[in-house]
Amino acid sequence: MLLSFRVQDESAKAPQTINPCKTPIRRTQHLTTMAAKPDDSKKRKHAPAAGGKSAPKKLKSSTDKVLKKPHKSTKQLGDKKQQPKPHVPVESKRERRIQAKELAEARKKKRKKHYTLEQELASLWEKMRTRNIVKEERSRLVSDALKKMKGKIPEIASSHVSSRVLQTCVKHCTQEERNAVFVEILPHFITLATNTYAVHLVTKMLDNASKEQQAQFISTLHGHVATLLRHMVGSLVVEHAFQLGNGAQKQTLLMELYSPELQLFKDLISAKEARLVDVISNLQLQKGSVVRHMTSVLQPIMEKGILDHSIIHRALVEYLTIADQTSAAEIIQQLSSPDLVRMIHTKDGSKIGIFCIKHGSAKERKKIIKGMKDKVGKVARDKCGALVLVSILSIVDDTKLLSKVIIRELEGILKELLLDQNGRRPLLQLLHPNSSRHFSPDELAALGSSVPSLVTKSPSEVNETETSGLGEAGKEDVDVTNSSHMNEGGKKDPLTRRQELLVHSGLAEKLIDACCEMAEELLRSNFGKDVIYEVAMGGADSILGPTLDGKLETLHGVIASLAAHPKLEGSDEQHLFEHFHSSRTIRKLILDSPSFACTLYEKALKGKCSIWAQGHSAKVISALLETSSSMVHKLVKKEVQPLVDDGILKLAK
Repeated sequence: MLLSFRVQDESAKAPQTINPCKTPIRRTQHLTTMAAKPDDSKKRKHAPAAGGKSAPKKLKSSTDKVLKKPHKSTKQLGDKKQQPKPHVPVESKRERRIQAKELAEARKKKRKKHYTLEQELASLWEKMRTRNIVKEERSRLVSDALKKMKGKIPEIASSHVSSRVLQTCVKHCTQEERNAVFVEILPHFITLATNTYAVHLVTKMLDNASKEQQAQFISTLHGHVATLLRHMVGSLVVEHAFQLGNGAQKQTLLMELYSPELQLFKDLISAKEARLVDVISNLQLQKGSVVRHMTSVLQPIMEKGILDHSIIHRALVEYLTIADQTSAAEIIQQLSSPDLVRMIHTKDGSKIGIFCIKHGSAKERKKIIKGMKDKVGKVARDKCGALVLVSILSIVDDTKLLSKVIIRELEGILKELLLDQNGRRPLLQLLHPNSSRHFSPDELAALGSSVPSLVTKSPSEVNETETSGLGEAGKEDVDVTNSSHMNEGGKKDPLTRRQELLVHSGLAEKLIDACCEMAEELLRSNFGKDVIYEVAMGGADSILGPTLDGKLETLHGVIASLAAHPKLEGSDEQHLFEHFHSSRTIRKLILDSPSFACTLYEKALKGKCSIWAQGHSAKVISALLETSSSMVHKLVKKEVQPLVDDGILKLAK
């Protein structure tokens, strides 16, 4: 009752403004409903209003809208913002591009001091670098460009545009103009040497410099060699100067890496002292301080991966000759990685590669071999890289890994390698190891060299190392050509290793097939003749037999069939018996292989010896009697001896 009274009282105060949908009515209805709701009802029923009748709903009138608090709609709020804009003409894409280009040009002019000059030089460069330009016209353009750059060369040489213009100018200008450029950049040489673009100008100047200018360039490097070698760009300049310099200049650059005293006082350096051991003994330097200084210089260079330069390879070889066992082992371990393949293209780099193979662990050797994957052909064709491959095939015991990585790649390019001066060497090493016929004394010395502090001397090896010179302190190269010490670090028997790599891998069979297919070309080749000789002989220790004796007889028959071709008068191509290389190779095979001599006589020479008894071919016929085989003598004596008796054929004394 109290609630109903309050509602009526409120409605009496403002009868016209009451909205039946307002909150007080809803609250009253809700409370009344809750009071009238029975406990057992399942459905919620709306209770009627006071008086028993539900209050009728009133429709919203227009007065309700007026009495509500007025508010501004979003349209009214945005009317002020949506003011009509002045009409702007739409620009085309071309006009926008032109405006953007002009804006970029303006920014470049503000940012670059010599931007306008660079644009002028670029237009001149486009004309002067064409191939079909007249020489006089090019000289005029070069002179014009150099006049524009005069006094500003050190500033604009760092630009990728101006640097190219300067390189072309230095290449085609006169000597007087080149001297003027040299004088202008000499005070800024070190700064330009470390710039990505200016370094190409510096190397071009070194290529075209006179001997006096080269000496000035190299003297400018004094005191900065170690710093520049740690710089990815600056190291290129030091390496270029090292390649172009003479022996004394190379020694000057190297000495700075040896000791701080030599870096400060270059008068201490003597060109006669080529080896670091001699420098230490003559100048009475402390060996320990030299090792510490070289470690501090070389360690950052190796950490940065700057391993391609020959001056660094030389310094590392010298370091390993004086380093103690711990320091040398650390360097060998650090270098025994896939990156070693980047070093073995130089003479000293190949020595480091041989050191790593010889003194590294099995795990380190595996890293080196895997780093050569897909690069074996390139390494084999390189003069220095081939020696590292030879060392790997002579030392590493893991023949399965070698067959998978190295032998398979060699088989893929076998025919090319047979005729290549360097590519044939790994094959010759497997056929006839450490032969002085195929390797020079210097190469055999490099293959036998070791790091002095890492050479192991067991009691059973003391006498051997004394006689071979391995225990002599300070020796850089140790001339050891015997196969037992060549395999230092390898535990497997050398003959077993060769059989697994050559015969069991299938390389030998493919090698014989290639020789049969290319027999004539190999016999006439200066480099191929050695390969076909070793294959036809069956290799050292008869490694190809008896497994492949049948294929060797086939090869002998192929050579004899080629030699059986008749001699053609007036032909430009010489017969195999008359050709310089083939005649000597066949003669050597007759002397060393009785089976080949018999096959050749039966197929090519029987009844024809008198035809070939003069000229280069006479050496082939005389070899039939000079051989030590009694079987061959018995076979040919009846036909060949009368030629000797008549004075037609002369035998070697």
